[in-house]
Amino acid sequence: MRRKEKGAPLILENIEILDAGAEGNAIARHDDMVIFVPFVVPGDVCDIRIVSRKRRFYEGRAILFHKYSSARVEPVCSHFGTCGGCRWQGMAYDEQLRFKQKQVSDNFSRIGHLDYPEIRPILASSNTEYYRNKLEYTFSPFRWLKQDEMGTDPSERDMDALGFHIPGMFDRIIDIDKCYLQPEPTNEIRLAVKLFAKSNGLSFYNIRKFTGDLRNLIIRNSNTGDLMVILVFGTDDTGIIELVMNFLVQKFPEISSLYYVVNQKHNDTISDLEPVLYSGKAFNTEIMENLQFQIGPLSFFQTNSVQALGLYRIAREFAGLTGREIVYDLYTGTGTIANFVAADALKVIGIEYVEAAVKDAGINSAINGIGNTRFFAGDMVKVLTPEFIAEHGKPDVIITDPPRAGMHEKVVMRILEAEPSRIVYVSCNPATQARDLSLLREKYSIKAIQPVDMFPHTHHVENVCLLVLNEARAD
Repeated sequence: MRRKEKGAPLILENIEILDAGAEGNAIARHDDMVIFVPFVVPGDVCDIRIVSRKRRFYEGRAILFHKYSSARVEPVCSHFGTCGGCRWQGMAYDEQLRFKQKQVSDNFSRIGHLDYPEIRPILASSNTEYYRNKLEYTFSPFRWLKQDEMGTDPSERDMDALGFHIPGMFDRIIDIDKCYLQPEPTNEIRLAVKLFAKSNGLSFYNIRKFTGDLRNLIIRNSNTGDLMVILVFGTDDTGIIELVMNFLVQKFPEISSLYYVVNQKHNDTISDLEPVLYSGKAFNTEIMENLQFQIGPLSFFQTNSVQALGLYRIAREFAGLTGREIVYDLYTGTGTIANFVAADALKVIGIEYVEAAVKDAGINSAINGIGNTRFFAGDMVKVLTPEFIAEHGKPDVIITDPPRAGMHEKVVMRILEAEPSRIVYVSCNPATQARDLSLLREKYSIKAIQPVDMFPHTHHVENVCLLVLNEARAD
């Protein structure tokens, strides 16, 4: 039923939530119109307030529940329903896994129109809370207000926040009391820094005016027990920087690497800035099997270390190496996969756009005594040329792990020209992966598919796919 009172929002009553959808939202339908609703579970029956009407779909919010889904569980986080980080936390974990596996099959069928074997059961995460090794928090004087605070006197509100962005809003930050994504002392550090800043009259960064003392707090840990903290300041006032950094040294002696960055640009990116080591060692150490990986303040590393190891083992299995192969690792990042498979290959060639990451990849080879890797920085389209392949050898195996946007069509065409016997395609976006695979099927057949859950309580799913050169084309 619709309520059509003049000037009132459209409310749809007794609507059943049918499926899980994109960006962590769920899907309902009414009069052939799709409705996207966050923070609900397939099987829920609820009244939905429509907050946005598009030509082909509605966006809504559940305002009254008539029936709860059998797959619904009680979220552990008090910020659930406001923070957009763990939108599936109200759904039982086995159901999350089922929908993630379905997401892979749906994309392969509907987007790629692919022929593929039965998908292997998704690799579940052993930890559904406290699984991340990196979190970034934002300081802001524009705290997101809770519903019961809306009627309070504005002059009495404390508007400073240290937490996460509200989805779709560049300036509104939800002040986090406790986050279940990263182990302690993450919450202790965040709360202590906020209290210290407030007690000492330090300002939180105003993204509208581009002013403020404190801008971001980044915390990284590792499976060896290392703890790195990076404070991003919006000011270059030495007195303020010393005050905060010395507080952290005294309050948290367990911090093994303490950095700061001065960022006075109009964006939050610090990859082009120089972090200053204030105390401790320069990097965290992560161990995977018999390999060590050094992780600096700007290094990319998979944020779920346990699942990353499982992912790399799958990629190595799919590569089917015998020690005689030339392997190209495209979008190699800091060379984690390249170094992980190097012992089983003749040589590994890694290509990555970010020059700093390539430097890290070389360091990680050196500290592990790996001598059969080479890494190159540059745009993939410009680096992976016929001349490059002629110089470094025709690849027997290509491992590719592109960003969410997938591979440039020219890169796909270059792979088709190179005709490696195997392609291992690692993707964080099954939709763009399916698109790329539809181009590669000109010469390749899909032989194995393995989804991996890297991010419990979210809609994100990692997927590893093995492609084998069709026999008619193989040497």
